[in-house]
Amino acid sequence: MNVTIGQYYPADSFVHQLDPRVKLLGVTLFIAALFTVNSFAGYAFIAVCMGLAIYATKVPPIFMLRGLRALIFILIFTSALNIFFTAGNTVLVSFWVITITLEGILNAIRMVSRLTMLIVGSSVLTLTTTPIKLTDAIEYVLGPFKRIGVPAHEIAMMMSIALRFIPTLLEEIDRIMKAQMARGADFDTGGLIKKAKSLVPLLVPLFISAFRRADELAVAMEARCYRGDINRTKMKVMRLERRDFKALWVMLVFSAAIVLLKIYI
Repeated sequence: MNVTIGQYYPADSFVHQLDPRVKLLGVTLFIAALFTVNSFAGYAFIAVCMGLAIYATKVPPIFMLRGLRALIFILIFTSALNIFFTAGNTVLVSFWVITITLEGILNAIRMVSRLTMLIVGSSVLTLTTTPIKLTDAIEYVLGPFKRIGVPAHEIAMMMSIALRFIPTLLEEIDRIMKAQMARGADFDTGGLIKKAKSLVPLLVPLFISAFRRADELAVAMEARCYRGDINRTKMKVMRLERRDFKALWVMLVFSAAIVLLKIYI
């Protein structure tokens, strides 16, 4: 399965060496910027910045874009909803109950651009950060909430495990589908109801496999005396270095540029 979210791509790059907390902050600012701007100039600026970040990771762009294949249906469905159900003053096509406006097309382009950059930009974090470092970063960010009873370590562990097993489960779906097709299963023909029924032979073994993997993981963690963050120490303590402060300055400039684009454009 062509999925990049949850995978780690080893490389010797500037982004790989950054502190995971800095990268987590950068992705948060990136997502906030996507939902702040609403102009094509803003999207173009964010796309350029994202392209520079991808270039700095030394991860092949084709490898990142492959993750969009699994979401093509969602992108097409989102575009159709915006094109056919967005009211506007500039009508381009009007036939029976179908009305396509210029505003609907522009809104569809905005939504698809936003979703595409959201997926690709978020995958930069997981592609350049190991699950252990990502867990430590999330736990550090949620650390202050421990005072009000928030299980920061448990939440961070669950999120990292979920990200880690996304590609594993999708590969499992691919193997089960190929096995079922070799036995004569048909997943492509028929109407919507028939296709939904044909997914049952996929979902049952997938759930069984997922529960089995979860049980094996729980047994392995207990066998290694895992007790959460109780008396837990870290072999590598996270410390901000000079390159991290440089990245923080870049993020500050990026945030200021987004605010200016929002105000003046």
